[in-house]
Amino acid sequence: MEQEQQNLESFLTWAAQLGISDSTSTNQPQHSFSACLGSSLCVSHFPHSGGRGLGAVRDLRRGEIVLRVPKSALMTRESVMGDKKLCIAVNKHSSLSSAQVLIVCLLYEMGNGKTSRWHPYLMHLPHTYDILAMFGEFEKRALQVDEAIWVTEKAILKAKTEWKEAHALMEDLMFKPQFLTFKAWVWAAATISSRTLHIPWDEAGCLCPVGDLFNYDAPGEEPSDIEDLEHLLSSTSIPDTILLNGDKNTMVDAEQLDSHSQRLTDGGFEEDVNAYCFYARAHYKKGDQVLLCYGTYTNLELLEHYGFLLPENPNDKVFIPLESAVYSSTSWSKESLYIHHNGKPSFALLAALRLWATPQNKRRSVGHLVYSGSQVSADNEVFIMKWLSKTCDAVLKNLPTSIEEDTLLLNAMDNSQDFFTFLEITKLMSSRDEIYTFLEAYNMKDAHSFTGLDLSRKARRSMDRWKLAVQWRLKYKKVLFDCISYCNEMLDSFMK
Repeated sequence: MEQEQQNLESFLTWAAQLGISDSTSTNQPQHSFSACLGSSLCVSHFPHSGGRGLGAVRDLRRGEIVLRVPKSALMTRESVMGDKKLCIAVNKHSSLSSAQVLIVCLLYEMGNGKTSRWHPYLMHLPHTYDILAMFGEFEKRALQVDEAIWVTEKAILKAKTEWKEAHALMEDLMFKPQFLTFKAWVWAAATISSRTLHIPWDEAGCLCPVGDLFNYDAPGEEPSDIEDLEHLLSSTSIPDTILLNGDKNTMVDAEQLDSHSQRLTDGGFEEDVNAYCFYARAHYKKGDQVLLCYGTYTNLELLEHYGFLLPENPNDKVFIPLESAVYSSTSWSKESLYIHHNGKPSFALLAALRLWATPQNKRRSVGHLVYSGSQVSADNEVFIMKWLSKTCDAVLKNLPTSIEEDTLLLNAMDNSQDFFTFLEITKLMSSRDEIYTFLEAYNMKDAHSFTGLDLSRKARRSMDRWKLAVQWRLKYKKVLFDCISYCNEMLDSFMK
């Protein structure tokens, strides 16, 4: 812990020397340790909400600038490729994407060790990540849901493909053997995926020292008379869209930028001051964690790109199997037909089901009701609520473990002081198959007979990712359960 604190202070001193500052004054000299943090922010530990992050050292007002990072302090392809050797080699491999090149640049600087100008920052980066591309076979299967397994497989395949494509460049640069491995590549790719911020001149983004210490805050639900934003986006042809905050998945109509920008963006590169500037997205009291919104993500997307999930994510959604006729009966996109984090069907899903449950020759006459969010009839609503409840129940019953079993397993993971205690707690659980599969994966089939068992580092990392998988699937199942409850409440209302 003492060494870690020394490394942190060394990093923050280095950052201050580069002009990184949380001071609200643009005239403050940038040469002392206190010039980096201490005026608005400090590094703190928040065990129940993201771990290490940035806390407020005073009351902060919403919209107030809290951190400036000069362009010269940003790690970008442009700044790293000032190295002539690197620049010449990269130019010979023009087929690589900008993200692949930035990954190679990061590994190149890591290989330079203490001679790299970024060394204090690089030594401060996490040693490992939990993004889906790092999931092994056991952790992948622990997700249980086909969609999540498919997304994980796709992420792993993408990482391996990009690594192979960039291998020739890394060999040209004479990387040391440890930096040529897939393990090194996926670490660097995870760093780029989870820590880069959007910059207007490079789609690969930038690594932002100190600025990447902000933990994530999900954008809240939109306060609107229109139930869901996707209703507007899915039913309208939108010619002009803007990418917000570097988020590859969040597109917002240009005409609505003013109403959404404060909700979705908390910082960006500002040409007039030639720096990345961060602003408080809310009013913070002294001691509060100051958070940054990266964009709108589901929990599966957070796992894929960042390696964590939120216990309560207002942007989470669950997709269920639908009849092919549901898709053909409506113009709504498949992506808009989902169940919200609270179990309520999306506006588009309800509309699609109401049309599907209406005889084809009558759909045109009820279309105005459906697209305004109104019920077609009591019989129509009863039918779709029964169908939706039955479908959610079937999905739940088809999964290997129940909500109760997952809850017990998570409690055992949280409350066990060591792995032996965990095995003792889980000995009587009905979901023993999964636990034995974990033991077999790490050649510990007889592990329960040992006292004081300690896990290898590899097994411990696997268990951390296993826990994430259980947390994700439990949230998924609870959404389905809540949807069943919603349907039953709606059905009860028709019986009164």
